[in-house]
Amino acid sequence: MPIPPFVAELRALVGTLELWLPAVTAVVLRGDDVLLTRRADNGEWAPITGILDPGEEPAVGAAREALEETGVVVSVDRLASVGSSPQVVHGNGDLGVYLDLTFACTWVSGEACVNDDENVEVRWWPADALPPMSDWLRERIDDVLAGETAARFRRPPS
Repeated sequence: MPIPPFVAELRALVGTLELWLPAVTAVVLRGDDVLLTRRADNGEWAPITGILDPGEEPAVGAAREALEETGVVVSVDRLASVGSSPQVVHGNGDLGVYLDLTFACTWVSGEACVNDDENVEVRWWPADALPPMSDWLRERIDDVLAGETAARFRRPPS
């Protein structure tokens, strides 16, 4: 589901004005491979991302997004980083900035596949041979691959 119902309700009130929304990134690992999706909206590769539902616990949201987008069940192992996205201009003109909680996740079961209309391709990539993607998304993967036990707190460039 590209636009959650609660966001559609907000958009009816504020139009395309910038919204600040809580979001998660699930960086899913299977051995030395990283699960990535090719997004339908811009054709770019990305880790699994999504907006949290109102009141949803973030780790639960990360696992939900992984299942909804790729058909895989994951264990959510740790919070890897906290940061925010740059301003995103969606195809319909809506503006958003996302408070992101990036989680390190491990594949548990399921065959990775396109499981929604947000993506056009899903595949495993060797961690040392990832495709090109936005720097701010690549940083999230790097935060997980660093293997640190404490979460990183990303600051906007000055």
